[in-house]
Amino acid sequence: MSLSEEALTRAIRTALELGRGRKLKQSVELVIVFKGADPKSPEVKFRDFVYLPRGLGRETRVLVVASGNLQLQAKELGVDVLAPDELKTLSKRDVRKICRKYDVFLVQPDLMTQVGRTLGPALGPRGKFPIPVPTSANLKALISRYASSTRVRNKEQAWVGCKVGSEDMPPEHLVENSMAVINFIKTKYTKPLETTAKIYFKTTMGPAVEVET
Repeated sequence: MSLSEEALTRAIRTALELGRGRKLKQSVELVIVFKGADPKSPEVKFRDFVYLPRGLGRETRVLVVASGNLQLQAKELGVDVLAPDELKTLSKRDVRKICRKYDVFLVQPDLMTQVGRTLGPALGPRGKFPIPVPTSANLKALISRYASSTRVRNKEQAWVGCKVGSEDMPPEHLVENSMAVINFIKTKYTKPLETTAKIYFKTTMGPAVEVET
């Protein structure tokens, strides 16, 4: 059977119902388990951002690491900036705090090595990674796009998961976001998901609910 929006909607509604009653605003997560796949296969390796047409339902905190024109653009946009000289003086405690605070790290290309060396050890375990931004880029457009994107990432495992929104979003918006992620995954994983994978939805603290196809 085909993977229908109706099937996704049913699973999302059930996951929302089973996950209710928490004291925090929970995210809604999509999990895809690839049956019988080699975890080392390139087609099930993901380290990507996927744009969500309905956004994440919460604020995405962006940090720009740059100098010169790119730094000036970021300041004019009211975005938090970390300058190269500040990067050099960070303590380990500062690094951990920064990596917890921000969701997206946009970095001037010539600073990528320095950022990787300084922030990398704290970013990696959190599933975060720096994104190189050309100095000629339209920073406003990039920030807008990444603020409405989800991180799709795994680590030599035959499954991948990501956030597709928050529990207070309408189910139809969560379905629209989920289809964007599923369609992206299909560009790499060429086998039909309906027969070679299991798809689940869950809230942050709720149980996983399988999509019945």
